[in-house]
Amino acid sequence: MNQDKDIFARMLAGGIIQPDDPQLPVMWEAVARAIRLSPALNAFTSIDESRTRLGELIGCEVDPSTVLFVPFFTNFGRHIYLGKNVFINHACSFLDLGGITIEDNVQIGPKVNLITENHPLEPSARKALHLSAIVVRRNAWVGAAATILPGVTVGENAVVAAGAVVNKDVPANTVVGGIPARILKTIA
Repeated sequence: MNQDKDIFARMLAGGIIQPDDPQLPVMWEAVARAIRLSPALNAFTSIDESRTRLGELIGCEVDPSTVLFVPFFTNFGRHIYLGKNVFINHACSFLDLGGITIEDNVQIGPKVNLITENHPLEPSARKALHLSAIVVRRNAWVGAAATILPGVTVGENAVVAAGAVVNKDVPANTVVGGIPARILKTIA
């Protein structure tokens, strides 16, 4: 991949970011910013204040219909995109270097992990980042303590059961559960 292209664009495009990438310090500056802003976000006791601080962290205004219960954890923030009427419960972790899109009317339970980052299996290459976006489509519900892994799309109206580990796309109008998650049933 072309290292002259902006590192943030390359991160969103997915793939490997090498540990010696000349633009990596720019990414680490953005990570440091998220670390600085996170304590203020998690100190607020009103939903309106939390929404405002989340907007600062992700770099855009969060719709007034969206509700976030703190604490909330992210290592980056700049690649989180939230629709309207989204609910994010307590103690969620969004590792968003690869991009996380959450569409309208999504519900996310407590302690959910959305992880867009991985590393190559080969020991000699393991310091590299392998990034792949997560998309959660309209009206989906991600249950408590579920983990969505890199590259997964959760389909419209789908339900991810509590505690599931999702490593492949979830079709629309289905319920998935287990480790690894599998289709449990179809919903009308």
